Amino acid sequence: MAGFHDGVTIAWLGVLLLAVAHETDCMSGPCPFGEVLLQPSTSELPRLNRTFIWDVKAHKSIGLELQFSIPRLRQIGPGEKCQDDVSYAISGRIDATEVRIGTFCSNGTVSRIKMQEGVKVALHLPWFLSRNTSGFSIANRSSIKRLCIIESVFEGEGSATLMSANYPEAFPEDELMTWQFVIPAPLRASVSFLNFSVSNCERKEERVEYYIPGSTTNPEVFKLGDKQPGNMAGNFNLSLQGCDQDAQSPGILRLQFQVLVQHPQNESNKTYVIDLRQERTMSLTIEPRHVKHGRKFVPGCFVCLESRTCSTNITLMAGSKHTISFLCDDLTRLWVNAEKTISCLDHRYCHKRPYSLRVPGHILQLPVELHDFSWKLVVPKDQFSLVLVPAPKLQQHTQERPCNTSFSYLVGSGMAGHDFGYFCPGGSIEQIRVKENSSVTLRTFTSGFLQDVANQSLTVSFIPNFKEEGIFTVTPDRASKVYLRTPNWDRGMPALSSVSWNISVPGEQEAYLAFHRERSGVVCQSGRAFMIIQEQKSRAEEIFSLEEDGLPKSRRYRDSFWVNISNCSPVSSKQLNLLFWVTLTPRSADLSVVLIAVAGGGLVLLIVLLLVICLVKKKKKKTSKGPAVGIYNGNINTQMPRQPRKFPKGRADNDSHVYAVIDDCMVYGHLLQEGSNGSSLRPEVDTYRPFQGPMGDCPPSPPPIGSQISTRKLSSHEAPPCSPPESESEPYTFSHPHPRDGSHRDTEIPLLETPQPVEAAE
Repeated sequence: MAGFHDGVTIAWLGVLLLAVAHETDCMSGPCPFGEVLLQPSTSELPRLNRTFIWDVKAHKSIGLELQFSIPRLRQIGPGEKCQDDVSYAISGRIDATEVRIGTFCSNGTVSRIKMQEGVKVALHLPWFLSRNTSGFSIANRSSIKRLCIIESVFEGEGSATLMSANYPEAFPEDELMTWQFVIPAPLRASVSFLNFSVSNCERKEERVEYYIPGSTTNPEVFKLGDKQPGNMAGNFNLSLQGCDQDAQSPGILRLQFQVLVQHPQNESNKTYVIDLRQERTMSLTIEPRHVKHGRKFVPGCFVCLESRTCSTNITLMAGSKHTISFLCDDLTRLWVNAEKTISCLDHRYCHKRPYSLRVPGHILQLPVELHDFSWKLVVPKDQFSLVLVPAPKLQQHTQERPCNTSFSYLVGSGMAGHDFGYFCPGGSIEQIRVKENSSVTLRTFTSGFLQDVANQSLTVSFIPNFKEEGIFTVTPDRASKVYLRTPNWDRGMPALSSVSWNISVPGEQEAYLAFHRERSGVVCQSGRAFMIIQEQKSRAEEIFSLEEDGLPKSRRYRDSFWVNISNCSPVSSKQLNLLFWVTLTPRSADLSVVLIAVAGGGLVLLIVLLLVICLVKKKKKKTSKGPAVGIYNGNINTQMPRQPRKFPKGRADNDSHVYAVIDDCMVYGHLLQEGSNGSSLRPEVDTYRPFQGPMGDCPPSPPPIGSQISTRKLSSHEAPPCSPPESESEPYTFSHPHPRDGSHRDTEIPLLETPQPVEAAE
């Protein structure tokens, strides 16, 4: 049903909607200026959802202004609804084309909308609301020479989200739209673009223009992709200017932006200088933390370049000097993330110098907390590897011993999406060697980071390439356990990768190695997963198949040793994750050493006892009354038959055979000096030979792929695959005399010469 009464059309649109249309042509008659009433009133209409439409046509030279009473209007985007179900849909006109200005709800900042060539307002009311006023009035104004002007009035802190005409569709070609903002003193305003796109221009250029109080360059022109002004005091205007578009591919110009008004903060008057002119591969980003806020208004946090170009996040690039300030009520809502790349550009020189991984001082002086600082470490493939040396030593973060420091390092591996884990100061890890490209990210956790980081240093150097994904050098602390785990914890050690731990055992200590579980739980799709434990001094090693064998029980090692873990290509649900720990205890006495010491002590005691006996007998002889006297009997022949003398004077002609005292030590003392065969019993003495063999830098070599792997142990006499020849692997050597030819002949000396037959005297 439709009817006409004084330019009013009433139409039933379906069962639950009633539309009332008012049409006025200001070009042929007077315009209905002033307050707009609801005719007919809601009490005269059925209790249905109602829509009142006012369509006012005017000449191009006449401007029409819609004035909205308090509460003012708030623009909403497509798909949004008003809480009270009361909305205004406002449109303008360009020649015969209708242009949608936007949809608005109550309780906002929009107080006036100016247009020319006419205006169309549709007021949507729910069926349960009784209302007699439209909430706006129409006034006559001069030509505005643009599509429309929207006025937004702030009475205190708050924000407003506004959109270009026809949003999210294309803004009319070569048109101009302006927003006027009224900002009371001493509040500050900042603009940020939430969403925008540009069209393909043939002539002119799409842009936004600002008229800012106190600016000497009004209007200030910005591209839509530029950082927009912020920290502005007083009223200002913002205009969106379109262009002449390409007829074949016009594109879409649209804009959604936010204006945030808040009180100035103390930090807004301070500036900070970040000098990146000496940097080549560094960038710094200041951005909001990921914090959820409630429905109430929350003042924004802005970072401003040169105190005028402000944004919620900003990125500073290397090669320039930057001056920034902050417009934020709480700087803890912001944080800093930085990244720097260190690469080996010339392989002839990169191994000659270490690089310090330290946070620059101009970043630490910012009033915003540092969240992450990442170093990307790039090396030539198959030429160099990396070694990280911390001071002091590092601890690996585990559930059994978590890091409780104010910061930690996340060490990434050369494979994307994999890492070696988190490490913090105060542990036993002296070195971390990484095979290929890596990353080190310093991540902070508490405000005490600034004090702690001053005592921490980490350097990286380029070293010759090696085959393992990573090698850890560990010197356990005597006071606590050292927990270690495989890379990429909880997600599984990378497939077909190998990692080694070089565990040093100090003197007078012994190490106990234990594992968290009895079995690894890995199931291989291809290849084999295994573990090698190798003693560095004796080169004895044990090999365990991680898929078939159980993990070893607690082991004791008196010297430094290697732990090597190599992975297969596991089934996705059966990944390899191993946790083990090392503890040190005072070294217990070895039974063999004790036996040798007891035997040696007994031998020394026996020699001393014999010497004492000899000395006592000698002393007794000296204290006797006199020397023994022999009695000569001339009637007895005391000489034995012998051969004719070869010398003119014989033994009987001198006194050399007469002894005053016969000393037992002189008679039997030679038995202490010589063995039965005349060989000397003195210990052999050899010359010290310096150690020329390996010192523990070579991790155990994994068995060849496809070989049968079983648990086995190599003795100290069996050379492992990577050990050098025997002559080079012994730390020292004694050379023993070998028996010469004829060494088994009789060497006994007769006490008397064999008598020869004596010829009868004539």
